[in-house]
Amino acid sequence: MVKTLGTDRHKALIALLIEKREAAGLTQSDLAAKLGEYQSFVARLESGQRRVDVVEFLELADLLDFSASEAVEALSKSGKPR
Repeated sequence: MVKTLGTDRHKALIALLIEKREAAGLTQSDLAAKLGEYQSFVARLESGQRRVDVVEFLELADLLDFSASEAVEALSKSGKPR
């Protein structure tokens, strides 16, 4: 299996998550609290140090109010979020 950390798609996913968090007016600490995690968890996600699993992605989509399916479709087509 190909390593995914640092790939164009992984970078695009991170950019999407940061964009959606900021659009929601949340800090990393705010999002972490909503997830029941520490701020460092969100920092590791956003810095590309850890992968986002599917369940986490769905939870993030719910909390940040974006369509997970549309985001996945955009990432699968071009590697860049809409």
